[in-house]
Amino acid sequence: LFAIFAFATCGGYSGELRLSVDCANKSESDLSIDIAFAYPFRLHQVNFEAPTCEGKRKETLALIGDFSSSAEFFVTIAVFAFLYSLAATVVYIFFQNKYRENNRGPLIDFIVTVVFSFLWLVSSSAWAKGLSDVKIATDPDEVLLLMSACKQQSNKCLPVRSPVMSSLNTSVVFGYLNFILWAGNIWFVFKETGWHSSGQRHPADTMEKQPSGYNQGGYNQDSYGPAGGYNQPGSYGQVGEYGQSQSYGQSGPTSFANQI
Repeated sequence: LFAIFAFATCGGYSGELRLSVDCANKSESDLSIDIAFAYPFRLHQVNFEAPTCEGKRKETLALIGDFSSSAEFFVTIAVFAFLYSLAATVVYIFFQNKYRENNRGPLIDFIVTVVFSFLWLVSSSAWAKGLSDVKIATDPDEVLLLMSACKQQSNKCLPVRSPVMSSLNTSVVFGYLNFILWAGNIWFVFKETGWHSSGQRHPADTMEKQPSGYNQGGYNQDSYGPAGGYNQPGSYGQVGEYGQSQSYGQSGPTSFANQI
């Protein structure tokens, strides 16, 4: 959603400014000179006609500057970020098992997130500078300086309406918000990688090994074991020999009875 707002507010922009040239000869004046421009802000291709205040002759002028590179770069990053976010959402929901298989999915996701965070910062900064230049190039006071009629004090040149730049300002704000969003998401994607899980396992393994070494101490091999005297009294089980003597004792009366 943040990416959509970013490229929609920039890529869908169109603005207009209006100027007024009041010549000394009123019949030669033009009080409504409309100049329209739009994305990608190739202002040097925006032509308009202005009176020269020298008869009915008019001159064809153009705005100054080409700011398409920064604007198109910003919109391109926004579009690709939107497409990647959409694809990642589908993978998260429907292909979670393949995403976690061999840890490739989280690793690729982490690298792409870092790259997009950097690109959001660069593109937003470039577009912020480009927008400031667009504002200067489309300032009605600056455009009036391009007209030859306005260089004569007998003629009156006035700005009638300035272009509305609120949506372009919003696009810059969303650009930096996208940078904050993606940069903050680096931590959550990093937690899904094997790097974070391996870092969590090492302390747990050391803690598990310590009790095992403790169990192998002298308490298991103490006197309670085979070497101790408590288990060896099991030799009393050999007292069964006395049982054999009892059988001997029982044979005595039997033989005595036979003799009788």
